[in-house]
Amino acid sequence: MTNLVLVRHGETVWHAENRYAGLSDVELTPRGHAQAGQLAVWAGQAGLSAVWSSTLSRARVTAEAGAATAGVELHTDARLRELDFGQGDGLTSAEMHERFPAARAAFEADPAEHPLPGGEDPHLAAGRFVAALTDIAGAHPDGRVLVVAHTTAIRLALCRMIGVPLGEYRRLFPRLDNCAVTELRLRAGQVAILQYNSPIGALR
Repeated sequence: MTNLVLVRHGETVWHAENRYAGLSDVELTPRGHAQAGQLAVWAGQAGLSAVWSSTLSRARVTAEAGAATAGVELHTDARLRELDFGQGDGLTSAEMHERFPAARAAFEADPAEHPLPGGEDPHLAAGRFVAALTDIAGAHPDGRVLVVAHTTAIRLALCRMIGVPLGEYRRLFPRLDNCAVTELRLRAGQVAILQYNSPIGALR
Protein backbone atom coordinates (compact mmCIF):
# COMPACT_ATOMS: atom_id res chain seq x y z
CA MET A 1 0.00 0.00 0.00
CA THR A 2 1.35 3.43 -0.99
CA ASN A 3 -0.17 6.84 -0.40
CA LEU A 4 0.52 9.42 -3.11
CA VAL A 5 -0.03 13.04 -2.16
CA LEU A 6 -0.58 14.92 -5.43
CA VAL A 7 -0.06 18.68 -5.25
CA ARG A 8 -0.36 21.38 -7.87
CA HIS A 9 2.60 23.78 -7.88
CA GLY A 10 2.42 27.25 -6.32
CA GLU A 11 0.85 30.24 -8.01
CA THR A 12 2.63 31.50 -11.15
CA VAL A 13 2.91 34.86 -12.88
CA TRP A 14 0.24 33.72 -15.38
CA HIS A 15 -2.29 32.89 -12.68
CA ALA A 16 -3.93 36.31 -12.35
CA GLU A 17 -4.92 36.35 -16.03
CA ASN A 18 -5.71 32.62 -16.06
CA ARG A 19 -3.31 31.93 -18.92
CA TYR A 20 -2.83 28.31 -19.92
CA ALA A 21 0.62 27.14 -18.83
CA GLY A 22 1.58 23.89 -20.47
CA LEU A 23 5.24 23.31 -21.22
CA SER A 24 6.14 26.99 -20.87
CA ASP A 25 8.47 27.37 -17.89
CA VAL A 26 6.76 30.21 -16.03
CA GLU A 27 7.94 31.49 -12.66
CA LEU A 28 6.23 31.45 -9.28
CA THR A 29 4.87 34.67 -7.84
CA PRO A 30 5.84 35.76 -4.30
CA ARG A 31 2.52 34.23 -3.21
CA GLY A 32 3.50 31.01 -5.00
CA HIS A 33 6.75 30.90 -3.06
CA ALA A 34 4.81 31.48 0.18
CA GLN A 35 2.47 28.60 -0.70
CA ALA A 36 5.51 26.39 -1.29
CA GLY A 37 6.77 27.41 2.13
CA GLN A 38 3.49 26.43 3.76
CA LEU A 39 3.60 23.11 1.96
CA ALA A 40 7.15 22.61 3.22
CA VAL A 41 6.04 23.10 6.83
CA TRP A 42 3.45 20.37 6.35
CA ALA A 43 5.93 18.11 4.54
CA GLY A 44 8.29 18.24 7.48
CA GLN A 45 5.76 16.51 9.70
CA ALA A 46 3.84 14.36 7.19
CA GLY A 47 5.93 11.19 7.44
CA LEU A 48 6.99 11.32 3.81
CA SER A 49 9.13 8.59 2.30
CA ALA A 50 10.02 10.60 -0.79
CA VAL A 51 9.29 13.75 -2.79
CA TRP A 52 8.93 13.74 -6.58
CA SER A 53 8.13 16.52 -9.00
CA SER A 54 7.70 17.43 -12.62
CA THR A 55 10.82 18.73 -14.33
CA LEU A 56 9.15 22.10 -15.02
CA SER A 57 10.58 24.72 -12.68
CA ARG A 58 7.28 25.85 -11.16
CA ALA A 59 6.76 22.33 -9.81
CA ARG A 60 10.40 21.67 -8.97
CA VAL A 61 10.81 24.90 -7.01
CA THR A 62 7.56 24.19 -5.12
CA ALA A 63 8.84 20.73 -4.22
CA GLU A 64 12.38 21.66 -3.21
CA ALA A 65 11.58 23.12 0.20
CA GLY A 66 9.28 20.21 1.01
CA ALA A 67 11.99 17.71 0.23
CA ALA A 68 14.41 19.64 2.44
CA THR A 69 12.08 19.75 5.45
CA ALA A 70 11.15 16.09 4.98
CA GLY A 71 14.83 15.22 4.91
CA VAL A 72 14.66 13.38 1.59
CA GLU A 73 16.17 13.84 -1.85
CA LEU A 74 14.05 15.50 -4.51
CA HIS A 75 13.44 13.26 -7.52
CA THR A 76 12.13 14.56 -10.85
CA ASP A 77 10.38 12.79 -13.70
CA ALA A 78 9.55 14.38 -17.06
CA ARG A 79 6.44 12.20 -17.31
CA LEU A 80 4.91 14.34 -14.54
CA ARG A 81 4.98 17.49 -16.69
CA GLU A 82 1.83 19.36 -17.66
CA LEU A 83 -0.26 18.64 -20.75
CA ASP A 84 1.15 20.43 -23.79
CA PHE A 85 -1.55 22.93 -24.84
CA GLY A 86 0.02 23.60 -28.23
CA GLN A 87 -1.16 26.90 -29.72
CA GLY A 88 -3.16 27.55 -26.56
CA ASP A 89 -0.06 27.80 -24.39
CA GLY A 90 0.21 31.27 -22.86
CA LEU A 91 -3.28 32.31 -23.96
CA THR A 92 -6.48 32.95 -22.02
CA SER A 93 -9.74 31.25 -22.90
CA ALA A 94 -11.01 34.52 -24.41
CA GLU A 95 -7.91 34.83 -26.60
CA MET A 96 -8.38 31.26 -27.84
CA HIS A 97 -12.00 32.03 -28.74
CA GLU A 98 -10.70 34.92 -30.85
CA ARG A 99 -7.84 33.04 -32.57
CA PHE A 100 -9.39 29.61 -33.15
CA PRO A 101 -13.05 29.72 -32.07
CA ALA A 102 -14.14 26.39 -33.58
CA ALA A 103 -11.22 24.49 -32.04
CA ARG A 104 -11.81 26.11 -28.66
CA ALA A 105 -15.52 25.25 -28.76
CA ALA A 106 -14.69 21.62 -29.63
CA PHE A 107 -12.21 21.51 -26.75
CA GLU A 108 -14.84 22.78 -24.33
CA ALA A 109 -17.32 20.16 -25.56
CA ASP A 110 -14.85 17.26 -25.18
CA PRO A 111 -11.29 18.19 -24.16
CA ALA A 112 -10.06 14.61 -24.39
CA GLU A 113 -11.11 14.03 -27.99
CA HIS A 114 -10.42 17.56 -29.20
CA PRO A 115 -7.14 18.87 -27.78
CA LEU A 116 -6.19 22.44 -28.53
CA PRO A 117 -4.48 22.96 -31.92
CA GLY A 118 -1.01 21.45 -31.89
CA GLY A 119 -1.57 20.16 -28.38
CA GLU A 120 -0.77 16.82 -26.80
CA ASP A 121 -3.24 13.94 -26.97
CA PRO A 122 -4.79 13.84 -23.46
CA HIS A 123 -5.01 10.05 -23.61
CA LEU A 124 -1.25 9.83 -24.08
CA ALA A 125 -0.69 12.43 -21.36
CA ALA A 126 -2.83 10.48 -18.90
CA GLY A 127 -0.92 7.32 -19.79
CA ARG A 128 2.52 8.79 -19.17
CA PHE A 129 1.44 10.44 -15.92
CA VAL A 130 -0.18 7.29 -14.54
CA ALA A 131 2.86 5.25 -15.58
CA ALA A 132 5.04 7.64 -13.59
CA LEU A 133 2.79 7.35 -10.53
CA THR A 134 2.79 3.56 -10.81
CA ASP A 135 6.58 3.50 -10.92
CA ILE A 136 6.82 5.91 -7.99
CA ALA A 137 4.45 3.78 -5.91
CA GLY A 138 6.49 0.70 -6.79
CA ALA A 139 9.68 2.40 -5.67
CA HIS A 140 8.18 3.35 -2.30
CA PRO A 141 5.99 0.46 -1.10
CA ASP A 142 4.16 1.17 2.15
CA GLY A 143 5.28 4.80 1.98
CA ARG A 144 3.70 8.21 1.73
CA VAL A 145 5.05 10.19 -1.23
CA LEU A 146 4.59 13.84 -2.16
CA VAL A 147 4.26 14.38 -5.93
CA VAL A 148 4.25 18.00 -7.13
CA ALA A 149 2.87 18.43 -10.64
CA HIS A 150 0.19 20.29 -12.62
CA THR A 151 -3.57 20.77 -12.62
CA THR A 152 -4.64 19.27 -15.96
CA ALA A 153 -2.22 16.36 -15.83
CA ILE A 154 -3.36 15.47 -12.31
CA ARG A 155 -7.05 15.63 -13.23
CA LEU A 156 -6.54 13.50 -16.35
CA ALA A 157 -4.65 10.93 -14.28
CA LEU A 158 -7.42 10.83 -11.69
CA CYS A 159 -9.99 10.03 -14.38
CA ARG A 160 -7.78 7.30 -15.82
CA MET A 161 -7.11 5.76 -12.41
CA ILE A 162 -10.74 5.65 -11.26
CA GLY A 163 -12.02 4.49 -14.64
CA VAL A 164 -14.10 7.41 -15.89
CA PRO A 165 -13.92 8.97 -19.39
CA LEU A 166 -11.10 11.47 -19.73
CA GLY A 167 -13.44 13.96 -21.35
CA GLU A 168 -15.14 14.37 -17.96
CA TYR A 169 -12.08 15.78 -16.20
CA ARG A 170 -13.21 19.41 -16.37
CA ARG A 171 -16.68 18.55 -15.03
CA LEU A 172 -15.73 16.02 -12.34
CA PHE A 173 -12.70 17.95 -11.11
CA PRO A 174 -13.55 21.58 -11.96
CA ARG A 175 -10.69 23.10 -10.00
CA LEU A 176 -7.41 22.23 -8.36
CA ASP A 177 -5.98 25.04 -6.26
CA ASN A 178 -2.31 25.90 -6.04
CA CYS A 179 -0.60 23.75 -3.39
CA ALA A 180 -3.88 22.03 -2.46
CA VAL A 181 -3.63 18.33 -1.71
CA THR A 182 -5.17 15.32 -3.42
CA GLU A 183 -4.24 12.06 -1.73
CA LEU A 184 -4.57 8.62 -3.28
CA ARG A 185 -4.09 5.19 -1.75
CA LEU A 186 -2.81 2.49 -4.10
CA ARG A 187 -3.19 -1.08 -2.96
CA ALA A 188 -3.15 -4.27 -5.02
CA GLY A 189 -3.99 -2.41 -8.21
CA GLN A 190 -6.91 -0.56 -6.62
CA VAL A 191 -7.09 3.21 -6.16
CA ALA A 192 -8.93 5.13 -3.45
CA ILE A 193 -9.21 8.93 -3.32
CA LEU A 194 -8.69 9.89 0.33
CA GLN A 195 -8.97 13.65 -0.19
CA TYR A 196 -9.29 16.06 -3.09
CA ASN A 197 -8.21 19.71 -3.33
CA SER A 198 -7.75 20.04 0.43
CA PRO A 199 -6.37 23.46 1.48
CA ILE A 200 -2.89 23.53 2.96
CA GLY A 201 -4.29 24.46 6.37
CA ALA A 202 -6.41 21.30 6.41
CA LEU A 203 -3.55 18.93 5.64
CA ARG A 204 -2.83 16.10 7.99
